[in-house]
Amino acid sequence: MGNKIIIVLCLVFFTCQLSWAQEKKEEETQAPKEEKATEAAKKEESVLKVENATIVEEKKVLDPLSPSKAAFYSAILPGLGQAYNKKYWKIPIVYAAMGTGIYFYVTNNKNYNRYRRAYKRRLAGFTDDEFQNIVDSNDALIDAQEFYQRNRDLSLLLTVVAYVLNIVDANVDAHLLQFNVSDDLSLRPHIDQNQIDFNRNLGLTLNFKF
Repeated sequence: MGNKIIIVLCLVFFTCQLSWAQEKKEEETQAPKEEKATEAAKKEESVLKVENATIVEEKKVLDPLSPSKAAFYSAILPGLGQAYNKKYWKIPIVYAAMGTGIYFYVTNNKNYNRYRRAYKRRLAGFTDDEFQNIVDSNDALIDAQEFYQRNRDLSLLLTVVAYVLNIVDANVDAHLLQFNVSDDLSLRPHIDQNQIDFNRNLGLTLNFKF
């Protein structure tokens, strides 16, 4: 009877030892997994922090004074604001518009002064001006003066308008460069075929995600 009790106790002891060893092995196996999961979570969190920091940094890049700077640069030198906005293709347009206005201003002003001098010489009693064989009357000289004076003033006005538009364009462009359009808002063309008369219906589809 005593031997049976000893055998039973030994079996219980060995069973407990095996269970304890198994639990210890599972704990040792589980520990690295938990450490790896913790490290992965930390890495993912650090990546999210970096991405969020990058987004914040990109938002901070926007300069609220950029439109004013672009307008100021274009006011100092036409086309410089367009270069500041990196819209280099607009610079030739600016100079073509202003150059055309200046060219016609100079040409009309030159012709105006020619007829003006001839008119003054005829009033002084001279008849040796450059238009002596072309324009007979003083009234014709006056009409020519008024014509070129009107065109000269119009050319000056167009040049000033081109200069102002150059400043406005630089300012508006700088504003648009900082305008953020969300990807959650989209507008797309929509073509649908009528199932009754098979005519095509055109429309626009507005998608908004929230």
